Amino acid sequence: MESPPSSDPNASNSGPDPDAASPSASGLRDRLEATFWERHANPWSVGTRILVYPVLMYALYRRDRRLFLAAFAFTAVNPVLFPRPARTDNYLSRIVLAEREWLDAERGTMGLDYPNVLNLLNVPVTLYAVASAIRRRPVGTLLGTLGVMALKLWWVDAVVKETGVTGRGPDPDSAE
Repeated sequence: MESPPSSDPNASNSGPDPDAASPSASGLRDRLEATFWERHANPWSVGTRILVYPVLMYALYRRDRRLFLAAFAFTAVNPVLFPRPARTDNYLSRIVLAEREWLDAERGTMGLDYPNVLNLLNVPVTLYAVASAIRRRPVGTLLGTLGVMALKLWWVDAVVKETGVTGRGPDPDSAE
């Protein structure tokens, strides 16, 4: 199975990287990282991961340890739980491809620059949501959860727009 084309239009596949320290160690790490991102680009991975945060907050509010641990475990395995998608020209896949490109360009996720300031603003909103859930304040928990999700979705949308990632359609060689 071929790996998908890079979302980086400037990337070239002209051969091995002469700066690579150890072909076996860095090659394995690069393959694992590529597999992680490719599978996480599955729209089911992205969509279900977006919905995990309200479940975590609900579990915290209800003091449901099992639900909290299950949601936390799902969050950890989610990026590799789903198969590599046949196409990534949908919005949810583009979120992951854009985030990967953003991080590969070392643009960070927190800071005073736009859109990273949105994640910085998300810190007090998250603390408010968690404190409200712990104190069992339903309105604060709901508003905090919605605020966290809105800021995160605003950030990923801005990253998609800034990177211009479009994804890819189905392979012409594959029968779909």
